[in-house]
Amino acid sequence: MGVSLKDVAQRAGVSIKTVSNVVNNYPHVTPQMRAKVQQAIDELGYRPNLTARHLRKGRTGIIAFAVPELGNPYFAELAGAVIDAAAQHDYTVLVDHTAGLRERELLVCQEFRSHVIDGLILSPIHLENDDLLARQETSPLVLLGEREYEAPYDQIAIDNVAAARSAVRHLLDVGRRRIAFLGSRTGRERQPAHLRLRGWREELTAAGLEPDEALVVATDGYGRGDGAAAMAALLDRGAVPDAVFAYNDLIALGALRTLTERGLRVPEDVAVVGFDDIEESRYGAISLTTVAPDKQAIARHAVDRLVERLAGGPVSEPRRIRPGYRLVVRESTGRVDPADPAGREPGADG
Repeated sequence: MGVSLKDVAQRAGVSIKTVSNVVNNYPHVTPQMRAKVQQAIDELGYRPNLTARHLRKGRTGIIAFAVPELGNPYFAELAGAVIDAAAQHDYTVLVDHTAGLRERELLVCQEFRSHVIDGLILSPIHLENDDLLARQETSPLVLLGEREYEAPYDQIAIDNVAAARSAVRHLLDVGRRRIAFLGSRTGRERQPAHLRLRGWREELTAAGLEPDEALVVATDGYGRGDGAAAMAALLDRGAVPDAVFAYNDLIALGALRTLTERGLRVPEDVAVVGFDDIEESRYGAISLTTVAPDKQAIARHAVDRLVERLAGGPVSEPRRIRPGYRLVVRESTGRVDPADPAGREPGADG
């Protein structure tokens, strides 16, 4: 039989209620009393019954996180960050993927029942404002992504335009002028691909350069193969850039492969910048300069907002939160950030 609250109370010489207050992190316990109870908890190895705790509050203790594609390392890494953030609130995370399909997004958004999950964090691609306004499910919802909705839900997204501009500015600073963009898409203007392309255009224009639309290549998807094919298509039509800004790291990694196969040197002939700072970008034969969204902050804000909604009390207005990002400079643009553990000086072995 496991250690109970009563056992901890007896060891600490306090009431069961006091132990419960400490376990539930209630603020009105003195530091001395908290330390005394915590010592007894540590000595006995007490572990709270989280399921029972959530059930007493009418909760399941589970939140859902739905992303377009779990095979994309960015979403896999973000899922890990959400799981870590949720654990700080004693929540378990159910991870699902929508495959980027509208019907799957609607299913997740509309038909997850509150008896299964307490709340949902969703990264949508195809949902419209009317879809969210028609939502009948009462469990709290937090949206990830740049598109702005009028529906009353919290939204978490970095500034994709500003982040893209920082990438292009870096390429301009290292002397590049014919900068290609790989990964444009047709469709809604508030999707990240459109916003990053907009940042590409704005920064080139601000530098007094005319954006060359012949250097923009659309892709069917966002994987390594898409990047390799896009780079090949650009080179095959004789449009050789001196730099590439890719929609994401996977496209950038595919482009690196094609450039190497065609005998072009990176960064000497063509510099390359990606977006997402996935783990793979740090450890390739050529480490990849990339825009690094703060995944931990994205996850923390999303979970915190969900937990705040679940806690009840006065309901604040939906918020739009912009976590930070930074440009991580590596070998693919010829400069290395000495603070980056994966960075190596250009030409260094290993």
